[in-house]
Amino acid sequence: MTIEETPGGRMDRDPLEGRKLRCLVGPTAAGKTALALAICERTGAHVVSLDSMQVYRGMDIGTAKASEEERARVRHYMIDLIDPDQAYDVHQFLTDLRVQLLGLEDPDQKLLFVGGTAFYLKVLLSGLFDGPPTDHELRKQLNDRLREDGNERLHAELSRLDPISAARIHPNDSKRLVRALEVHAQSGKPLSEWQKQWGWSEGEQQEKEKVEIKHHLVGLSIPPEDLSERIGERVKQMIDAGWIEEACGIRDGVGFGATSIQALGYAQILDLAEERITRAQCEELVTIKTRQFARRQRTWYRKFDIEWLYTTGRGISEHHVTDAIRALGWK
Repeated sequence: MTIEETPGGRMDRDPLEGRKLRCLVGPTAAGKTALALAICERTGAHVVSLDSMQVYRGMDIGTAKASEEERARVRHYMIDLIDPDQAYDVHQFLTDLRVQLLGLEDPDQKLLFVGGTAFYLKVLLSGLFDGPPTDHELRKQLNDRLREDGNERLHAELSRLDPISAARIHPNDSKRLVRALEVHAQSGKPLSEWQKQWGWSEGEQQEKEKVEIKHHLVGLSIPPEDLSERIGERVKQMIDAGWIEEACGIRDGVGFGATSIQALGYAQILDLAEERITRAQCEELVTIKTRQFARRQRTWYRKFDIEWLYTTGRGISEHHVTDAIRALGWK
């Protein structure tokens, strides 16, 4: 089935075109899943995942994917699409999303887009910038260099080629670092120049007004100290729930691909399974990486007009659900 073709052979317009999007975002471990389930049960909405790693089958515990019981309560889309050995990018995300939207029994079904991948959110709101498509062979070469030479050396190279992108990308953010170098190698033009054409610049009020008019964005915010504690506890719970067995099952089965292995914590969990590090070291490393990721998420969210709901480590309450439904424009 193509993007435009429905199961009955009828050609439709882009199902995203003109659609007012309702989105629930926030840093990892803030409590988005619990809030989303409560919103959807109240309104009859379905969940559309905005998580770049929940598309992978079998990566359930480590990506904090909704459980079978939670998916029985509320219908979910854009999860469990491919095996972990396969590559996946935002182009494929948009294609798969359009196919799933065209397959809705009710085209007016309420949908709540939920997740922490800010780049996917940006693409939903503004479309893709006209950059070069993914070159998988080039990306493999860059990932090989990353393993051999280290992040700092490649980041220094990016600083020479594209200082604006280098200033935005942390040296440890391997995925974005490789993509920036890939774009420059393909096109001879810095990623920052492509993004400027796309309208992705700090504090660009025109773009913010455009997002505010068309869509409803709600964010769940939690104090950093509470979030830090929640992250540490969640890492321990995920290991207790079988994260090691999950990661080893994938490693010994279809295997991890270059994209899926970048999911938070899986590399460290495999190190723990192979006794290269202790459990305490693994918990510390994964917690630190997750906290760093949450800080990057908060930075990205500044680029959007979001109505924030504030909670604490105690979790969400009834008033959060009511306030979120109001902010989403649902009665």
